[in-house]
Amino acid sequence: METLQLLINGFAIALQPTYLLFAFIGCLIGTVVGVLPGIGPLTGTAILIPITFVLDATGSIIMLSAIYYGAMYGGTITSVLINTPGEAASAVTCIEGYPMAKQDGEGRPLRLPPSVPSSAARSPSLPSFWWLSR
Repeated sequence: METLQLLINGFAIALQPTYLLFAFIGCLIGTVVGVLPGIGPLTGTAILIPITFVLDATGSIIMLSAIYYGAMYGGTITSVLINTPGEAASAVTCIEGYPMAKQDGEGRPLRLPPSVPSSAARSPSLPSFWWLSR
């Protein structure tokens, strides 16, 4: 029961408006960095570490995580629209996303990538919370 209380406390802290703003700003910056060819999520996150020095520890981790996630999505934008992968993870997106964008327009191929990793990331994490709390 204590583990559940700690999990709820963590969500209460992470969902404060200040930290949600840090997540939004980090995602926006990460998307801009991810669009640049050659700068992947790891490089972009490493370059942007100094902007989190003025934040507290929780805000820094939230912002760096959001930068990483935004950069992952930003890499798919260039691979879908101009058939140029900005990182190795977006190479397969060029093969399928670019022809789909030419056929359907830009809408569907750009809406699909953010939903797939988030649903795949949520499914194994819930059982792992229980396993790690033991």
